[in-house]
Amino acid sequence: MSGKLGEIEKRIAATHQLDAVIAAMRGIAASRSHEAHERMAGIRATAATAGAAIGEVLAFAPESAAASNPAAQGGEAGGDIGIVVGTEQGFVGALNDALAAQAQRLGGARACQWLLVGSRLVSATAARGVACAWSAPMAAHPDAVPPLAVRIADALYARLATGRRATRVTVLSAQPGESHLSIAQRTLIPFDLARFQVPRRTQPPLVNVAPARLLAGLVEFYVFVELCEALMLSFAAENEARVRAMLAARANVQQRLGDLTQRYRALRQEEITSEIVELSTGAQAARRTAD
Repeated sequence: MSGKLGEIEKRIAATHQLDAVIAAMRGIAASRSHEAHERMAGIRATAATAGAAIGEVLAFAPESAAASNPAAQGGEAGGDIGIVVGTEQGFVGALNDALAAQAQRLGGARACQWLLVGSRLVSATAARGVACAWSAPMAAHPDAVPPLAVRIADALYARLATGRRATRVTVLSAQPGESHLSIAQRTLIPFDLARFQVPRRTQPPLVNVAPARLLAGLVEFYVFVELCEALMLSFAAENEARVRAMLAARANVQQRLGDLTQRYRALRQEEITSEIVELSTGAQAARRTAD
């Protein structure tokens, strides 16, 4: 066998190995996306329970609403805070670039402090000149989402506790379940209490905490749950983007395998033809010698 054929065989074997790696990565990403979607039911049930509790407090202490909103704290207005959820790993297409571009547009319209999640996102935003005030690695699995939400909430409230109050807190994150990349923008602060249903009560419930303090605690917890939801959805969207990237990569690998196989067959056919010609020429020469 010639050196060319041996080289092509090695390339075909290496391409088959690459195809196996891509298939494994696609399977892992699909499994993680499915797990993230399963966790959403619990997050939304928690949000519904917290929302019902907020409505209960508003029913007997509506005057506590103003004091419970983090944006209503005293102090000089300090601009906006933007929380952007990106990815820690690659192979997600243009996801981080799209988030960085959206942050750049938002920052151009309003002065923002940026809290960034995901090392890949930090690099993408830095390339666009978006300054990072705080950053953290993105969760590697669904169980890491609640601790990460706690870290983001702590960083957020540490900035809200300063003398310069934030007028708006916005979260940018990718949305799953789309055939193409979709970015969601949600406002955490000002906190919209009007969205919660206020039940009619003839008597207030028995509570051991001042209504304003109770409502403020519930609002903080609800913001935490919203952060969990944004992170979990972003985690699902990241893995869905990785599945799409792996499908595109596998299509390219299959095309390369086809090209290599076709080239191998052509070279092999050339070698066989050359061998037949040599054998035929040798046989004719032997007959002429015998004659």
